[in-house]
Amino acid sequence: MTFRIGLACAIAAGALLGADQPQVKVVEEIVAKVNSDIITRGELAKVHEEVSLELQQTSGLTGEALQGAIDKKSADLLRDQIDQLLLVQKGKELNINVDSDVNRRIADIQSQSKLADPEQFHKWIYDQSGMTYEDFKDQLKKQALTQRVLSEEVWRNITIPRAEMQKYYDEHKADFIRQDMVVLRDILVSTGDGSSAKVAEAEKKAKSLVDRARKGEKFTDLARQNSDGPTAQNDGELGSFKKGQLRKEVEDIAFSHDKGYVSDPVRTPAGFEIYRIEERYAAGQAAFDEVENQINAILAEPRGAPKVREYLAKLRENAFMQIKPGYVDSGAVPGKDTAWKDPAQLRPQTTTKEAVAATQRRKFLKVIPYGKAVKDDSPAPPPAVTPVSNDPVPVKQPA
Repeated sequence: MTFRIGLACAIAAGALLGADQPQVKVVEEIVAKVNSDIITRGELAKVHEEVSLELQQTSGLTGEALQGAIDKKSADLLRDQIDQLLLVQKGKELNINVDSDVNRRIADIQSQSKLADPEQFHKWIYDQSGMTYEDFKDQLKKQALTQRVLSEEVWRNITIPRAEMQKYYDEHKADFIRQDMVVLRDILVSTGDGSSAKVAEAEKKAKSLVDRARKGEKFTDLARQNSDGPTAQNDGELGSFKKGQLRKEVEDIAFSHDKGYVSDPVRTPAGFEIYRIEERYAAGQAAFDEVENQINAILAEPRGAPKVREYLAKLRENAFMQIKPGYVDSGAVPGKDTAWKDPAQLRPQTTTKEAVAATQRRKFLKVIPYGKAVKDDSPAPPPAVTPVSNDPVPVKQPA
């Protein structure tokens, strides 16, 4: 599923601060302050656009039914943005480092894009997601942080008895019949400019690496030290694949050999690729041990969801928060004061987009300067995606 992330709305309004004050052009409106971060009207509008487009493309609804689904999904937009900020902030407080996870995800996406050149890959990311590469990577990092915090602070405390998982498996065996699947690693030896000399040199090197791998050298070490491909930083890890997901020449290798097999060099547009079969799963009924983790996740979900909201409520209780009138946090904690403080007495909140970005990096001692701009009485844009979801940032996969 592909959807574009819409451009953030720039809200321009003239602000009259009195006869002795200069006119201020407000290009973005701060609608919520969450500790050291802010949420803007443009950010909410962008996410609302995402949700609307996603439902239009996937729900099959039209007319009033579609609008009702959008309104329902949108009711938690501000809550979800606050959730993400609080979890990212908690992750930093706990010194959680997700750089390796993000790099692995980026490498996987780049491998699927079949674009080894960084500039071409960055352009591809923008074409598919509507985000710059830096923004896209930042989104992946935020997702990874929120997932890791929830995993360590909530999910790890939920224990499902093994007997209960076995019972679920016995009653749902039909759900665990799988197709042929392989897990692959690869090494890419680049042919550079494609000249005959470079091709010959690359082929010689690739054959030498195959020789070394078959004689017992660790494929992971060879990939990390010699591969010119994007998976090098992840020891050559390509991922898991079902039949029909790989190029024919690779599929013929992957599904006709056993675990541990190292292929001969395969000529590709980028160079010579060597594949190793890390795991091979035959079609048929999966054993309980093979799907135990999957069953654990299924049974933990209904128990964990309420605990996630309890945890987020605790984070809210301890957070500095202010929400502008007209905007509603549907995850608000009863009794928590999040009122917008003395807006009439404060300085203008922003005058440029750069100022908006700068405020996101400041620590709030009390409040961010607000200003007495012309009041915007338009309704708050409705809410949308849940940032604590395990879904990845959407990227259209190449054909």
